[in-house]
Amino acid sequence: MFTLITILVIIVCVLLLLIVLIQNPKGGLDSAFSSNNQVMGVRKTADFLEKATWTMGIALVVLSIASAAVNPTNTAGDDTEQQQSKMQEQVDDAALAAPAFTNDAPAPPNAVAPEEESEEKK
Repeated sequence: MFTLITILVIIVCVLLLLIVLIQNPKGGLDSAFSSNNQVMGVRKTADFLEKATWTMGIALVVLSIASAAVNPTNTAGDDTEQQQSKMQEQVDDAALAAPAFTNDAPAPPNAVAPEEESEEKK
C-alpha cells in the first residue's frame, strides 16, 4: 500500500509540475494554445488549468497524509526499548572487557611522595 501511494505521489507531482509550466502567463506553453481558432477559448483554458492545479495540489496533500498514516516503519515504543537495552548491554560488555584504571605510571624524578611532603613540613 505504501508503494502504491508513493507512486501516486510521484505521478501527481509530475502532473502538477506540467500544469504549472503550462499556465505561465508570459508566453509559456499556454501561449501555444492561444491561437485564433480555439475550441474552448482562452478563458476556459485558464479556468481548466487553475482547477487542475488546485486538484493536483489537494491530491498531493491528501496522498502525503495517507503515506504518513500507512508508513511501514515501526514507531512503537517497544522497538526503542529493545534498542536501548542492546546499547546498554554493549556498554556493559565494553566496560567489563576494558582494563581497570590503575595509577602505575612512574613519578617524575624530582617529585616528592605525599607522605614524605607532610613529614617535611612538620
